[in-house]
This record gives sequence, C-alpha cells and structure tokens, in this order.
Amino acid sequence: MDSIATILSALASTTAEALAGETGKTAIQDAYNGLKSLIQRKFSGDTSAETVLEEYESDPETYEAPLKKKLTEVGADQDQQIINAAQELLEQLESQQSSSGKYQLNFQGEVKGAQIGDNNTQTNTFS
Repeated sequence: MDSIATILSALASTTAEALAGETGKTAIQDAYNGLKSLIQRKFSGDTSAETVLEEYESDPETYEAPLKKKLTEVGADQDQQIINAAQELLEQLESQQSSSGKYQLNFQGEVKGAQIGDNNTQTNTFS
C-alpha cells in the first residue's frame, strides 16, 4: 500500500471504531485525532482542503479523489510523521478487531449459505 493509500485507509477505517471495546475506543480515537491534526496542519490556510478532509469523514467514496489530490499537493505522502500516524492507527484498529473477536458466530441447527468475512459476494442456489 502506498503512502497516500495508507493515509486514506486509516482515515476511512475509523468507522471500525464502533467495533472496538471501550478500552480500545479511546486509543483509536486518540490515534485518529492525532493523524487528523497532523493533516490539518499541512492544510493550514487552505479552506478547500480542510473542507474536503471534513467531508471525507462522512462520505469517503465521494471525497477520496479530491482528498488524495490535496494530500499529494501538500506532500503528506512524503511526511513520515503523517505516514507513521496512519500506520499506527491501522495497527490499532487491526489489533482491536482481532482481539475482540470481530466475528461472533453461533450457529444452531441447519445452516445453508453462511458466509463470514468482509466485502464478500455470495450466490446461493438451494434445492
């Protein structure tokens, strides 16, 4: 994953914070706020960049390209402090998800067509 993709992924992944336990939420929120603060400093004075960052939080798909452009323009992909903060946030999210048991399964009786995982597609034909 390149630097910009890492930053974007970390910013978008904060929705996974909802999966975190109470202990993990604070650490994840602190890491997210730290990353966002570093990016806001880079964007200081550029109101359109600041707006794109805010809008990205609520609609990552729509604002990914504009935010990617703004991050590249200010050299965020070359800022090791920002890259490290993004990597740390992603690691915390991954750690929290795996330690809390991201998938809680309890099948009882006959199960047909169960699928476990993220972003999967499944087509079933039952007879």
